Amino acid sequence: MRRRAKPPLPQRLGLDPVRMRMPAEGPWRTLREHLVFRLPRVDPERIDEMLRERRIVDLDGPLGPDAPFVPDGVIWFHRDLPVETPVPFDIQVVHRDDDLLVVDKPHFLATIPRGQHIAETALVRLRRDLDLPDLVPAHRLDRVTAGLVMFVIRPQVRGAYQTMFRDRLVRKVYEAIARHDPDLVLPTTVRSRIVKEKGVIVAQEVPGEPNAETVVDLVEHRAGLGRYRLKPHTGRTHQLRLHMSGLGVPILNDDFYPVLTEKPLDDFTDPLQLLAKTLEFDDPLTGRHRRFDSRLTLSAWG
Repeated sequence: MRRRAKPPLPQRLGLDPVRMRMPAEGPWRTLREHLVFRLPRVDPERIDEMLRERRIVDLDGPLGPDAPFVPDGVIWFHRDLPVETPVPFDIQVVHRDDDLLVVDKPHFLATIPRGQHIAETALVRLRRDLDLPDLVPAHRLDRVTAGLVMFVIRPQVRGAYQTMFRDRLVRKVYEAIARHDPDLVLPTTVRSRIVKEKGVIVAQEVPGEPNAETVVDLVEHRAGLGRYRLKPHTGRTHQLRLHMSGLGVPILNDDFYPVLTEKPLDDFTDPLQLLAKTLEFDDPLTGRHRRFDSRLTLSAWG
């Protein structure tokens, strides 16, 4: 397999440049004409400005306003970043070696750049602050969920660790705070079919063959609240939140389930009381058993 050419632009704020390949044919005479067609959400004046300032490059260097359209050509550039409200919480390093970085991600910080969350993400912060430009996540954690996230430092080994998560070879334990229901018989195994449609903010449980499974147990309770241990055997979007809601004990401060209440992105109050507590696996490179435990606690429990 032929490897992609190394980007001729350096990272900016921990972000790689966008790589764009031109189509094999088309009616465009210039690169500008194609970019105006290809990037309809970008003001043409902004494209002109980027070309004048030589912000768009190919392997031979910067491209100007009169650069021709080159079939199958490849260009690189940095996107304009959205205005983001800084997430006022730190990332805590739990473990670091030559291959792995394990951190405690705070509530409200996305794992990777997406949508309106670009610079204020765990990946970008860690690349920048720890000077680890090749860092990639081995898996992801929801923005509103706190706790353990594992990143891979060396590109040569990232496939081994990402495959381990894909094949469900990592044992995960979560902790959640929710209403205590004395009539709920626990532990119990919840199985359901969960679907998440593109463009729809929430997932839902539907009839059909189960594709999601979670073991739910009660650790302790006090003052009407319970501290629950959740062991997902699958990794569907919002699985834990849906399964707890389905049991009649939705996770405390859940703005999605059972009722969607959209919250401003700059509101950092009342975090979802869900914590990724433990990651445990047999190392795919050494065979050694490894376990990492979060140092965080959920605020509703203290």
